[in-house]
Amino acid sequence: MEHFSRDGLTFDVTDTGPPDGPVVVLLHGWPQDRSAWEPVAARLVDEGLRVLAPDQRGYSPGARPRGTSAYRMSQLVADVLALVDASGAARVHLVGHDWGGAVAWAFAERHPDRLHSLTVASTPHPEAMAWALRHGDQALRSWYMLAFQVPVLPEAFLRLRLPAVLRGTGLPPEQVERYVARFGEPGAASGGLAWYRALRPRLPRPQLSLRRLPHPGLPRPRPGQGAGSPSPVTVPTTYLWGRRDPALGRAAAERTARWVGPDYRFVELDAGHWLPESHPDEVAAAVLDRVRGTPQG
Repeated sequence: MEHFSRDGLTFDVTDTGPPDGPVVVLLHGWPQDRSAWEPVAARLVDEGLRVLAPDQRGYSPGARPRGTSAYRMSQLVADVLALVDASGAARVHLVGHDWGGAVAWAFAERHPDRLHSLTVASTPHPEAMAWALRHGDQALRSWYMLAFQVPVLPEAFLRLRLPAVLRGTGLPPEQVERYVARFGEPGAASGGLAWYRALRPRLPRPQLSLRRLPHPGLPRPRPGQGAGSPSPVTVPTTYLWGRRDPALGRAAAERTARWVGPDYRFVELDAGHWLPESHPDEVAAAVLDRVRGTPQG
C-alpha cells in the first residue's frame, strides 16, 4: 500500500514488512512526517512485522484541507480508522509520538476493539495533561499552543526560525533538514499548525488562560458522560517519556497511570522529546514487547 483515501483526501503511507505479519501503525507528530519512524520501522520489520507509517492530515500533499474544523480530533481519529480498515487487519498495534500520540490516545478510547496494544512516546494521557496544566510548570512549557492560535504570524516566524527551534530541542540535524523542507511545501505549514488551531472552539471562555488550556488529545464526552469523566484506556498500553523533554513534564507523565487499565507500563528514558529519532532501539523494544505478549488472533 502506498496510499489510502478517506472523504476525498489521499494520504501517503509507507508499508513495509511481510504482508501477513502482525500490523503496526506508526503516527508522527508536529512538525514531523512518516520519515520520523524509519529507524523504528526498520527494527520492527526485521522482527517480521508489517509496519504502516502514514503522512497524516496536513502533511500528505493530497490531504491538506483548509479550515480548522477539518483538523478536529474526530477527523484525525477517523483517518487512522480508515488506514486500519485499508490494511485488512481486524486489530493493529498502534504507536504514536507527539501529536500522533494524542491521536493514538483518542483512538484507543474510541476504538479499543480495533487494537491489540497501544504504545505512546512522549505524549501523556490527555486527562493527565489537563491536570498538569493546572499544576506545576506545564502551562509554561505549553505556551506555544496559544501562540499558534494567531493567524499567519506563526507560519512566517517558523519559516525563518524553525531550523533553530528544532535544533534547540535536540532533534538530530538530518531530521531538522527533512522536516524544514516539508514545512516549506505549499499548504504544509498551515496544515500542521491547523492541528493546534482546531483547539480554539474548545478553549475555556470567557477567560483564556494557559493554566486551563486543554490538551490536544482530550476526547469529547460521550452522551451521558460529564466533561470530567472520559473512559479510561483499557487496551494493553506502554508509555515512554524522556525526562529531559522540554515540552512535556514529569507531572503529566506520572499521572498518566490513573487513566489506563491494569496492563500498563511506564518507561522513563534519559532522553528529550524526539524519541523515535533519537532512541529508536528503546521505542522498537517497547513495541516488540507488546506484540510478543499479545495474542494475535
